[in-house]
Amino acid sequence: MYVYAHTKGLLFYNKQKEGGGCLVPSEAKLQKKKEVVQELTEKIASAKSIVFADYRGLTVEQDTQMRKALREAGVQYKVVKNTLVKFALKENGHEGIDSYFNSPTAMALSDSDPVAPAKILSEFAKKFEKLEIKTGIVEGRVVDINAIKELADLPSREVLIAKVLGGFNAPIAGLVNVLNGNIRGLVVALNAIAEKKAAANA
Repeated sequence: MYVYAHTKGLLFYNKQKEGGGCLVPSEAKLQKKKEVVQELTEKIASAKSIVFADYRGLTVEQDTQMRKALREAGVQYKVVKNTLVKFALKENGHEGIDSYFNSPTAMALSDSDPVAPAKILSEFAKKFEKLEIKTGIVEGRVVDINAIKELADLPSREVLIAKVLGGFNAPIAGLVNVLNGNIRGLVVALNAIAEKKAAANA
């Protein structure tokens, strides 16, 4: 039998002992959970792009290959507990997406490249059928799987730099603004495109 235990905003299940007692988590365990939530909250807040995926069914070899590609692109990858990541998402004002977190979850994020997490996980999702993309956050905006696929089709940061440098002699200040600019407008456009495609295929 399980009962609820609520401590400073974190809700946990605790197994009830025979005789009616309750195995309340130790303060050390609760503190550790709070630290994890705080870390996730900060990562989500600072990330340019995050993609959440269900990794069940991947072999060790496949997982290693994917992690290597993400690491080489400067993308952080972490398996997260659904209960804790949902708290962290709510701390960042992301409500109404709990339904995406009912199965094992991994999180790929980048603090500098808004395209890389979507591009790499989308490539591996095509390669490994067991990898399932759930949802994502780009520039603070929640996006669905269709928008993530659209984002994945964009050129990488390196390709964009090469095209800009090779295409015209722009002032350095202008180049920096292009490469570091907020892509919120792009995300809105991608969502609109994805919604239109979904409606057309319905």
